[in-house]
Amino acid sequence: MQIARIETFLVPPRWLFVRVETDTGVVGWGEPVVEGRAETVRTAVEQLSELLIGQDPLRIQDHWQVMTKGSFYRGGPILSSAVAGLDQALWDIAGKVAGLPVHVLLGGPVRDRIRMYGWVGGDEPAEVADAIAARVESGLTAVKMNASGRFDRISSNRDIDGIVSRVAAAREVLGDIGDVGVDFHGRISLPDARRILPALEPLRPMFVEEPTTPENSHLLRRLTESTSIPIATGERLYGRNEFLPVLQAGIGIAQPDLSHAGGISEVHRIASLAEVFDVQLAPHCPLGPIALAASLQIGFAVPNYFIQEHSIGIHYNEDGEVLDYVADTSVFDHPTGYIERLTAPGLGIEIDENAVRDAAKRGHAWRGPIWRHTDGSFAEW
Repeated sequence: MQIARIETFLVPPRWLFVRVETDTGVVGWGEPVVEGRAETVRTAVEQLSELLIGQDPLRIQDHWQVMTKGSFYRGGPILSSAVAGLDQALWDIAGKVAGLPVHVLLGGPVRDRIRMYGWVGGDEPAEVADAIAARVESGLTAVKMNASGRFDRISSNRDIDGIVSRVAAAREVLGDIGDVGVDFHGRISLPDARRILPALEPLRPMFVEEPTTPENSHLLRRLTESTSIPIATGERLYGRNEFLPVLQAGIGIAQPDLSHAGGISEVHRIASLAEVFDVQLAPHCPLGPIALAASLQIGFAVPNYFIQEHSIGIHYNEDGEVLDYVADTSVFDHPTGYIERLTAPGLGIEIDENAVRDAAKRGHAWRGPIWRHTDGSFAEW
């Protein structure tokens, strides 16, 4: 069996899919994308495909080594995401050839269901409350919200009070049973983080995500040692070497992205490394169905798995949804807040190829917003 063809598809709202076909007709799917840089990743996938065409698709670990280390220049979000999608597709093929879901190939299931959380807004307390109530009505017992929009590097008391009031609104809806994660997207400074986190502690967030940007990960220890709230990070870290310093800094939750951090192969290794530090895994996944399925396959196979993000019904998906590209949407049902173990071969989902090809005719050119502070200076998002 050899890899015969590799195709990519830009599909709305902002995703890139890859289809890997063998000469025996077995097809694997992956999701290699950097949001806002999908076309760039597409080019990287095309270049990496030169290393795979004509090769045995079951030599997954060998292909991973060649793709990641076969060039003098390594790493970074573009290359790691291209590798991630191809790696997902190879595992999908391996599972289909064996007639087994990927998590069985990784050593077998350690759980039968995975707790899920969904996104809500975060701009106004009333909006937060209504959005969370809708999520709770759908069965979820956990949500994640934005802490804020654009944020001055040294915030006002009003800004801080606004964050606290929005999280308080979430806690009021969720009560003592539900959980809320608070995502800062690295928008705040270290001094602000040290002021805001103590104010949030009485509200018991499930975690605070990215209180610093990845390039400022050396500051994390000063936060983890000063708060009882679990610190979560990792969506913009792309391999074991980048996770090691933040694990050593004392984070509580690692959030590798299956479409950014080298795919199933590397995230499985990141999970093992995190376990050494008593850190739980909660993969980042505001993406499409393939990334979600790959995340769940890891979740069913690793012991230190906490919860799984999904973007079904997320507020910024336009002109395309997670379930649009899946033939049987019931695999992602979570009426009690949990997804049951996927048992179909490979990634456990069937991609609706006709829907993908039709959507690719529309394509997309999604870009992230450019924000500026009130004084006109650039604001990170």
